[in-house]
Amino acid sequence: MEATILTILALLFVAFVALGVYATVKVTKAAKRGVDRTLDQARRTVEDTTLRAKSFGQAGAAGELARLRLSLRTSMRATQEALQAGVGQDASLKESLDLFNRLSGHGLELDADLKRLEREPDRAWVAGQLPELTARTERITSSADALRRAARDRAVRFAEDDLSTLSAQIDVEAGALRHWADPEPAPGAATAGSASAAGAEERGRAAGAGGRTAGAGAGSEPSAITGPDPRLTSYPWEKSARPETTT
Repeated sequence: MEATILTILALLFVAFVALGVYATVKVTKAAKRGVDRTLDQARRTVEDTTLRAKSFGQAGAAGELARLRLSLRTSMRATQEALQAGVGQDASLKESLDLFNRLSGHGLELDADLKRLEREPDRAWVAGQLPELTARTERITSSADALRRAARDRAVRFAEDDLSTLSAQIDVEAGALRHWADPEPAPGAATAGSASAAGAEERGRAAGAGGRTAGAGAGSEPSAITGPDPRLTSYPWEKSARPETTT
């Protein structure tokens, strides 16, 4: 029994040690990737700043080479970031990203050629190579820009379609929320209301006729001919007559 317990404890200890070693290795690799990423970003920033300074500060072939490298790096990096950011939401961009990876091979090769020519002592020969290098750079950057703009236009179109659908759904929901509006009266209810109104009108006319007959019998003359005494008639807007004073 004791041997079994010791064996279980030993296995647990070994498992905890292995788990600790695995976690340490994972953390170390993650930290190394973070450091490498930071170093790569810092190196790219330094290189871009140096190329920008050379393109503005140096004339001739050296300045043109720096301008070509800066244009190539800027276009390729912007396209890569746009495609990698959009492929998670739009699976159709995976094929575009594969094409960009193939294009990146040509871009890296061109950047290496431009970098080697920066150390070339024969400036006249370098100047003769500039037209072909410029054409290569424009072809690569044009292809990268086309992929980036198409991906952006696709994202904008999808956003507009989603907004249109959402607006239509909100309009329907807003109409459904206004369910308290009075409905139109039913045809049967309108007929019953009309009959009730007609009956009330008939009863009113009969009552008026009876009142006029009673008044005619009580007086010597019809009330329609003899008008009311104006001295006995008062209106709410008239002031009370002041009493006459006697001296």
